[in-house]
Amino acid sequence: MLDVALLMANASQLKAVMEQGQNFSFYTPIITLISISLCLQVAVGVLLIFTVRWNLNDEQRHWRLNIMENLTTCLVFIIVVVNIFITAFGVHRPKQSN
Repeated sequence: MLDVALLMANASQLKAVMEQGQNFSFYTPIITLISISLCLQVAVGVLLIFTVRWNLNDEQRHWRLNIMENLTTCLVFIIVVVNIFITAFGVHRPKQSN
């Protein structure tokens, strides 16, 4: 569920940056970081689906599952670091004028 919440937050941040347009001082880096985060989240989701679906009782697949679990953990760590940088750049919604 946290992955879904982060996915929604990244989509919202992407929308906010795109609404601000090129005037935003960190437009290109933020778009790049959010895109990386979204792609990595999808990759982690796919890896988790494959990890869960494979038979753990099959000894021949243990090494492959171990690699996939380690890769998933590394990607989650990278997602956390990328989102720290996204937060550091500060994505804010543009002010609404009445």
